[in-house]
Amino acid sequence: TVKWFNEGKGYGFIESEEGKDLFVHFSEIQGDGFKTLAEGQAVEFEEGMGQKGPQATNVRPK
Repeated sequence: TVKWFNEGKGYGFIESEEGKDLFVHFSEIQGDGFKTLAEGQAVEFEEGMGQKGPQATNVRPK
């Protein structure tokens, strides 16, 4: 679930089902057009490691 996402900065955080916060960058959002996420939006993703810790990759809106 998307915790928050800042369109202007192009990043935000997703909360995993286990309650872990994962950084998400707009470049990891799959799909065409403007890539953004809405607070509370359900998403599917893979968990990976970024430069600063846990990161969501291959993010797909449900």
